Amino acid sequence: MSSTDSIDPAFVDRVRAAPTETHHLEFKTAGTHFDKEKARDYCVALANEGGGFLVLGVTDKAVGGVRPVVGTQAFQSVNDLERYLLDECGFRVNVSKVDHPDGRVLVLSVPGRPRGVPLSAAGRYWMRVGESLVPMTQDHLKQIFAEVALHWGEETVREEASAQEVVALLDTQRFFELLEQPYPTSQAGVIERLQQKRLVTSRGTGYDISRLGALLLAKKLADDFPEIARRAPRVIVYKGTTKLETRLDQGGNLGYAVGFQGLVRFIMLMMPRREIMDDSLRREETLVPEIMIRELVANALIHQDLTVTGTSPMIEIYDDRIEISNPGTPIVPAIRFIDGVESRNERMAEMMRHFRVCEEKGSGIDRVFTAAEEASLPPPDIQVGPNRTTVIVFGPRDFSHMTPEERIRACFQHCALKRVSNGYMTNQSLRERFRLPEDKAPQVSDVIAATVEAGLVKRDESVGASRKHARYLPIWA
Repeated sequence: MSSTDSIDPAFVDRVRAAPTETHHLEFKTAGTHFDKEKARDYCVALANEGGGFLVLGVTDKAVGGVRPVVGTQAFQSVNDLERYLLDECGFRVNVSKVDHPDGRVLVLSVPGRPRGVPLSAAGRYWMRVGESLVPMTQDHLKQIFAEVALHWGEETVREEASAQEVVALLDTQRFFELLEQPYPTSQAGVIERLQQKRLVTSRGTGYDISRLGALLLAKKLADDFPEIARRAPRVIVYKGTTKLETRLDQGGNLGYAVGFQGLVRFIMLMMPRREIMDDSLRREETLVPEIMIRELVANALIHQDLTVTGTSPMIEIYDDRIEISNPGTPIVPAIRFIDGVESRNERMAEMMRHFRVCEEKGSGIDRVFTAAEEASLPPPDIQVGPNRTTVIVFGPRDFSHMTPEERIRACFQHCALKRVSNGYMTNQSLRERFRLPEDKAPQVSDVIAATVEAGLVKRDESVGASRKHARYLPIWA
């Protein structure tokens, strides 16, 4: 059976005669109701297992070799259910209403996930074990990530270059500086170290430079490696708070590792500044702290989807905010950025850690949110589009000027940061994050209540129902 089969009473009769439920087939009675979030999670699990059908209105227990049709009254609006699943799952699930002689049946036709990409809902990568839904294990996730036989970065971008050409094309001097190692006394020693890092491979008659080697170490991406030149980061500076007037549009030409420090310096130079008084002395302050820019730019480079063509990481600077984006949608759901550790490009991440551009896995984004709290900035906003992920960091704005959505986002991020440091969010800790006095506790309680209602945080039930001792956890904890 495939998702192209005609979904009619005959189809229902065929599937309900199957000897057992399979990875591609799930039955639920759903007589009068079926939880839509549960439907969402089953769809994600089915997609992760290659696609299949969720059948509502048919029992999962066979009688005489055939599962009875009992009919379902769940989801009277098929269109509403399809819209909900598209919004929540990120892929289209076709919902078919079948008027079977024994009752109304709904068949949800679920496509399989893309190769090498696990799918998630509510911050979890779902799979089925027997009749239960469970989060995927790390081993299962790694198996999916390993499905792509040859990674983009391992492919060759320059064939049979001489040792002299390799040294001319790649900034080997900076390579050894980043590794904090002395430069070899011979060219052979330089090439050997590049080979050890699998950035260059020997062909007998010369050396092949991998895409990753060029992307990290190129002296001139556009001139020497035009095939990957579009991967260079692009900095755009706008006048004002819209895209109407561009002051500067500058593309990079150095490899990521050798050019990273200069890229961050350039962004900081282009960033708006404000003059503030500090102990009766005037001083200039950038729109956002450098640590936020450093970590977000590193994340945009490392976690981009290198298979998406015709686009590059971008840093867009406005008078009131910075938007840093990269091609592709994240492997880790946006709601799990603070505690997530998976990287799409493990080889690049490994090399960037060796070059000290980034540190241990998962720590960089935590620094971004922590820096926003310490500088009393509005919470960063993560926006995931069809083929692009954008993080927006805003200039200073106090609690009274934050929107309700920003206050909820700040509450969730604060709660998640507390959790990853083995703590809990309380009214007091959130007040301190917003720099509010004790008499503003009721306003903070309203923010927490709104965040609970939004399904982002939950009360820690282990301390009982006392409001005085109330503490909170992120919804995924």
